Amino acid sequence: MQHDWLEEALRLADASWQPVLRKGVAAVAAADPDYLERLAHDTYLPTRGRLFAAFAQPLDAVRYVLVGEGPYPREESATGVCFMDGAVGALWSFTGLSKQVNRATSLRNFMKMLMVADGLLAPDVTTGEAVADVAQRVLATDAHFIHTLPELQNNLHANGFLLLNAALVFRPHVPPVKEAKAWQPFLEVVLDALASLAGQPAPTLVLWGKIAALLQAMAVAERFPQAVAEHPYNLSFIKNKDMQQLFGPMQLLARR
Repeated sequence: MQHDWLEEALRLADASWQPVLRKGVAAVAAADPDYLERLAHDTYLPTRGRLFAAFAQPLDAVRYVLVGEGPYPREESATGVCFMDGAVGALWSFTGLSKQVNRATSLRNFMKMLMVADGLLAPDVTTGEAVADVAQRVLATDAHFIHTLPELQNNLHANGFLLLNAALVFRPHVPPVKEAKAWQPFLEVVLDALASLAGQPAPTLVLWGKIAALLQAMAVAERFPQAVAEHPYNLSFIKNKDMQQLFGPMQLLARR
């Protein structure tokens, strides 16, 4: 690997991923020899060398591969881990979800879906007033529920989630689907490594949104059980029964 900035980014990845990520980056370069060079001289998100931050989850710990669209288009929000908005600390307020969560539409709808899956909200009653009732209960019984986004991320990791984006970077002047296509060779290498792990079944591939669903066209995707849904910025995601059934047993809002 000839790019120093990529070497720096690799430091945030678990050692088990290092050979795979290097192979994946080489696959990106082979598909488009100028892509990484253009990226090196451009401005993109996430910053602070967090390109491979999602790969802090060890390779053999992965049980689910959650793929979103791309990084949040705000520097403070883009963490290199899909749907984990770096601008969010507290999840709750006494009036409902925190202002930071409500600003991150996808995260807000994911939280509401989890509340429905956990029986905290009725599927047809997810209004602000109903969420406020849940929030007040949560804040009054802090021993049982998580309160912060890092706690939610920890719960996802504990359940074996690798939290990826279809496009590892966001640039305002590049269409997200074009950016995602540039990273498809990388993701193909990642998925092949996960599907080839000896002694354990392939993880479940969880695809959110049309851009993430493009991965289904890869031959390697056939080796994975799949759970596909609309992107969480759609309100219909809250009522998605497949997602409720997938996440409900995990009790992600419960403090461990």
